[in-house]
Amino acid sequence: MTAPAIEPSKDQIGLLTSSTDSGSIVMVNLLRFKDLADGIDEGASGAEAYGHYAAAVAPFLQGVGGRVLAAAVCEDSIIGPETAEWDMVALVEYPSRKAFLTMTTDPEYLKIHAHRVAALSDSRLILSKLAFQNEA
Repeated sequence: MTAPAIEPSKDQIGLLTSSTDSGSIVMVNLLRFKDLADGIDEGASGAEAYGHYAAAVAPFLQGVGGRVLAAAVCEDSIIGPETAEWDMVALVEYPSRKAFLTMTTDPEYLKIHAHRVAALSDSRLILSKLAFQNEA
């Protein structure tokens, strides 16, 4: 079993800061909520605490030209472990790695990041490139 991960390691941050790639990225967020949040959102559920984070992060995301492509609540595992691994999956697009770093190092953003930490028991943040997009 993999240890819970809420924050990136130094090596993982290095992947962002050392890259010369200036193209857009999609961060795949795999989220597992705490039953009860702690810290800044003590007394709320983890899902409620994440809702506080999602609402508060919106202006920061917009400020760097990012956007939420989709967010979905996970239900049943059809292929894979029978026990649910994740509560939510979110796809968030940023115009560049630099834009993501600008947002996540903003001192005002770091204040609201406490809601994310209070909400999550585990997470994965997977830097991805959009392979295709349906234009419905």
